[in-house]
Amino acid sequence: MALATDLSVRLAATLTNPLDLSTPADALTKAITLALTSGTGASQANMLWHDQRTLSASATENLDLAGSLTNAFGTTQTFARIKLVLVSAAAANTNNVNVIREGTNGVPLFLALGDGIPVRPGGLFLWAATDSTSVAVTAGTGDLLTVTNSAGSTSVTYDIIVIGASA
Repeated sequence: MALATDLSVRLAATLTNPLDLSTPADALTKAITLALTSGTGASQANMLWHDQRTLSASATENLDLAGSLTNAFGTTQTFARIKLVLVSAAAANTNNVNVIREGTNGVPLFLALGDGIPVRPGGLFLWAATDSTSVAVTAGTGDLLTVTNSAGSTSVTYDIIVIGASA
């Protein structure tokens, strides 16, 4: 199987300040593109896993990036490197979707064990790297990505995409 990945992010923002005789504007446009060809080196990836998931109130799940997830073709995914992670929380959520480096065997996406980021309803978290190392996944000691529903009131739904390399 071959994998081609193109990521494009475009931000356009305009700040205005209405005055008596004019409206000065500060227009910002920033476009970032990232391309990964099929393979396991720098600027390459050969593995894709994605899913839409729902967590009940206060629920937590550990996503094992080294051997328990299956792709759309039923193939077990054993990531050696992570190149891209995208988590998008449903707008209808009332709680945050917390993405965390698990406290014992967490994949080192964040700096320290237990570190993470809340993804607010309707929000997203995107991390990407193109270098040959990116984030190493080590089976049994650094392979879990934890996703938690931040509260006990309602369930949350989120989409997740992980792109990486097998070596």
